[in-house]
Amino acid sequence: MAITASETAVPATGVRSLMMDEAAFACFYRRTARPLRGFLLRSLGDPALADDLLQESFLRLLRSDFETDDEQHRKNYLFRIASNLVKDHFRRRRPEDTLSGDPARRSPGSGEVDLRTDVSKALGDLAPRDRQMLWLAYVEGSSHSEIADILGLKTASLKSMLSRARSRLAAQLRRLGLQPMGRGRT
Repeated sequence: MAITASETAVPATGVRSLMMDEAAFACFYRRTARPLRGFLLRSLGDPALADDLLQESFLRLLRSDFETDDEQHRKNYLFRIASNLVKDHFRRRRPEDTLSGDPARRSPGSGEVDLRTDVSKALGDLAPRDRQMLWLAYVEGSSHSEIADILGLKTASLKSMLSRARSRLAAQLRRLGLQPMGRGRT
């Protein structure tokens, strides 16, 4: 039996209304779960925690009063929920907690240089917001206004913040002995 947008759940569950039926949600989940998991994994560095926050993000989306027919707006709202969950995680984190499970923090075996590992390490050494901005801009292809909306930032300041994040990533890559390609270089 499909759940429609007009049906409401039992109040004890905390779920007031659903914005889409089961088929629409399943389709939305298939299109957004993988990019959202990538965003969370890059932000957190812990696959298990990323999976937990992925599910929590979708649950909070379903529990919210947010309703729209615009899938891009719904996706941005979902990423905003996930971003807030990441912020909450880092606020609660104790100093002795580490990202030891992060593959980016493991050194490559048998002396071989693996560019993906080095780039992952460089990204892993950045602040979570820098990782989030870079991921949304260059992996997800989000616009400045979408990134600002997702991360709760002002659109006017996002361009300079993204530029500084790119500079910090370039510095991390140089520290690892990698030279980022500049403009005009091939």
